[in-house]
Amino acid sequence: MMELYGENTFFILLAVVLIPAFVLGYNEKPLTRYGMLLTFAFVGLALRGSVKAIGCLAVFVLTEFVLAKSYIWLYGKIRADENNVRLSKPLYYVMMLLSIAPLVANKILLATEGSAGLLAIVGISYMTFKAVGIIIEVYDGLIDEVRLGEYLYLMVFFPTLVCGPIDRSRRFNEDIRRHIPRDEYLELAATGIQRILLGMVYKFVIAAIFNMILRQFGMEHTLGSLIIYTYCYGLYLFFDFAGYSLMAIGTGYLLGVKVPDNFNKPFASKDIREFWDRWHISLSHWLRDYVYSRLTMKLMRSGLTRNKLLISGIALMANMLLMGCWHGLSTSYIVYGLYHGVLLVAFEIIRKKSKFYKKHHKERWFEIISWFITMQIVMIGFGIFSGHLLGEIQYMILH
Repeated sequence: MMELYGENTFFILLAVVLIPAFVLGYNEKPLTRYGMLLTFAFVGLALRGSVKAIGCLAVFVLTEFVLAKSYIWLYGKIRADENNVRLSKPLYYVMMLLSIAPLVANKILLATEGSAGLLAIVGISYMTFKAVGIIIEVYDGLIDEVRLGEYLYLMVFFPTLVCGPIDRSRRFNEDIRRHIPRDEYLELAATGIQRILLGMVYKFVIAAIFNMILRQFGMEHTLGSLIIYTYCYGLYLFFDFAGYSLMAIGTGYLLGVKVPDNFNKPFASKDIREFWDRWHISLSHWLRDYVYSRLTMKLMRSGLTRNKLLISGIALMANMLLMGCWHGLSTSYIVYGLYHGVLLVAFEIIRKKSKFYKKHHKERWFEIISWFITMQIVMIGFGIFSGHLLGEIQYMILH
């Protein structure tokens, strides 16, 4: 198998196949069909030698497409009949559950069996969020049609297949359907090349250096080693993941798709709320729009409580717990989600209730202290995410 963005063969091949893409874009020709050809070719190369993996991926994507197509048809029928309008919400929930069922089964199997078996589908976490986003926007009345070719292209778009960023169907389709003027494409291509090169430096130089440090301190059971490991892991995770994201975004740009950004200087964040607006943006904003906001509105309409701070706190905890479970059902991921949920709830209380915060939060000295504290709690979070911090705490307790 060929690892996307992970070996020399891939980058040599990518450089070669992006030349015709540049020629097409320069001459203002459509890039979608060529992009689809490259996507299916690269997915085939990445999964070559495994007919089962290719088959499972195909079945998953086509099943999600049939669900979306069926939901559009059923939803239209229900909305057209006043006697059955009350069934629209139950149908929505059923379709949502069916759409996420493979991912849930994947996470459970990985946590209990150590292997997802037939559900070990490349990119299943990212593809599921794309598919669920379509179901949600059908319910919202924003989507009334899905086309097979566009759906397949969105789901398995090779630059973002393995690790995102998570794109949204309406934005993606708008890009692949429109004509791109030469000047705009040249600007896209130049930005894309810059991002690919920067991403390579991030992933293969800077992240590699931090990874070497991790190997040195990961086996030492001392407080100093734990602190060094935690901070280096946070920096390693950023440069590795941000590097991958930059290369994926840059490749997408050269294919005429303005893949959304995934990071925006997260280590410049002055508070934990700002951090989650800058870190893994495509995931955090997806959860904000489709989970937090909707759960908040549902709780407000339920009449169970009028306390907006309580409602926000419940929604934040649910939102971040889901984020942790999306990564996996291991203890470290779940604790990571709950940890950030607690931090966000605490910050909301401070932001809304603290007179001291309201008086001083825009002052320079306060921003510096707030930034410093934020970075420390963020790094602790990365330590939890790595699994190393919880493991070392357990080791220290037992020894």
